[in-house]
Amino acid sequence: MQIGQKKTTGQKMKKERNRGRETDRKPNISQIQKTGEHCIYAKRCGGCDYQGILYSQQLSKKQSYMRKLMEPFGKINPIIGMDDPYHYRHKVQAAFSCNKRGHIVAGVYEKHSHDIVDVEQCQIEDAQADAIIREIKNMMRSFRIRAYDEDTGYGLLRHVLVRKGYHSGQIMVVLVLVSPILPSKNNFVKALRKKFPEISTVVINVNDRKTSMVLGERNITVYGKGFIEDELCGCTFRISPTSFYQVNPQQTEKLYRKAISCAKLTGKETVIDAYCGTGTIGLIASSRAKHVIGVELNRDAIKDAISNAKRNHIHNVTFYNEDAGKFMVEMAEKGEHADVVIMDPPRTGSDEAFLSSVVRLAPDKVVYVSCGPETLARDLKYLIKHGYRMKECTPFDLFPFTKHVETVVLLSQLRQKPDDYIDVDIDVAELEGTSAETKATYEKIKKYVAEHNDGMKVSNLYIAQVKRKCGIELAENFNLPKSEDARQPRCPKEKEEAIVEALKAFQMI
Repeated sequence: MQIGQKKTTGQKMKKERNRGRETDRKPNISQIQKTGEHCIYAKRCGGCDYQGILYSQQLSKKQSYMRKLMEPFGKINPIIGMDDPYHYRHKVQAAFSCNKRGHIVAGVYEKHSHDIVDVEQCQIEDAQADAIIREIKNMMRSFRIRAYDEDTGYGLLRHVLVRKGYHSGQIMVVLVLVSPILPSKNNFVKALRKKFPEISTVVINVNDRKTSMVLGERNITVYGKGFIEDELCGCTFRISPTSFYQVNPQQTEKLYRKAISCAKLTGKETVIDAYCGTGTIGLIASSRAKHVIGVELNRDAIKDAISNAKRNHIHNVTFYNEDAGKFMVEMAEKGEHADVVIMDPPRTGSDEAFLSSVVRLAPDKVVYVSCGPETLARDLKYLIKHGYRMKECTPFDLFPFTKHVETVVLLSQLRQKPDDYIDVDIDVAELEGTSAETKATYEKIKKYVAEHNDGMKVSNLYIAQVKRKCGIELAENFNLPKSEDARQPRCPKEKEEAIVEALKAFQMI
């Protein structure tokens, strides 16, 4: 009996030692790539949807999902993935607290809770940023810095935010404190920079409110300039603690280059960069356009955008701190025109007020940069219904191991606006052998109408009537109803409009 007990105890001790080694060891990336091994924090963290799935399979899943959503609008290009999908996040933040044993923990909130998962290293976060956070956690006891307790409200350090420039290598450390006073702050910064001399600036952010927001409104620079700089697509951008800047700069460069190449700028165009933020896309596009207009509602973002334009010596970009939708309506009322609208809305997508302003301004091209596929599909329905069609759609994987997909979609105006269909005048005699009537079958037209008009059904008779009205000669062998006379029902106006949209989409008129 005693022997059995000793064996059990020994097994437990061995398991505990193994568990400790597994927790502390650095994940073997090549092994994970080959075997799809889970991250050791996966079960509690919940931040990655595709743990244990090979990266090639992740891309296949995302491609299938995007094809299902986007194919009703047109052809989908293959998804653009990463060569190395690990440690891509160049913005890393960790929440700090104490566990029940009084030990400091730093990491992410467990899914659906406010318990913190003590993450030593993450396979999608920048490894150096993780190391800086670990060092800060180790330094706290010697500097007598207490971690913040959400329940009691006691403690000083709430979060640490680390941002790293991909090209510049500059590092910013933001200490989110309840109070603006950090004990021995100069010695703390000196000790931290001794271990990580690459740190360019250290900022105290004051957040004394009971809120789930990470950052407060007040920033105090304790070392360096209070910001870092990085290069993106040949332009230099200033990144402050609150600046929006994509967390995956490698893929962001590919995403933005694609968005700008879709517009096929020649240097003669007026471009509107809606939801422009700190001006990244507009400033990058400026070298190929005549004039870029950036519009953004966030005042601080516009200040950064103006600063970024000066830093890059760009003079053909004008920024406005206004609502982009209202701005474009005013442009249309003044008779002004934009050749291209580039829109990069939040994950919730755009709204009908903004989309209607795009339609009213009527640019030749719309480049939609999306971070939410479902809302993209919703917004495309509106734009297609109001005179645009999708020319190109390219998904990008900016967030490996998660379900998120970014997308660049190019839309162009149809040759005629939907309201102009009544007066179409086509000389059928001039049509070539591959004339309009051969471009799409009646079944294809029915399918298009149903997909773009909430399941609307149209008959062969209605399609034939609209074709004739548009000057399209019907094939002699088309199987029309036998009773082709004046007593036949006439195509209702709403169905006529839907059929005209389909004919335009198939370039039949």
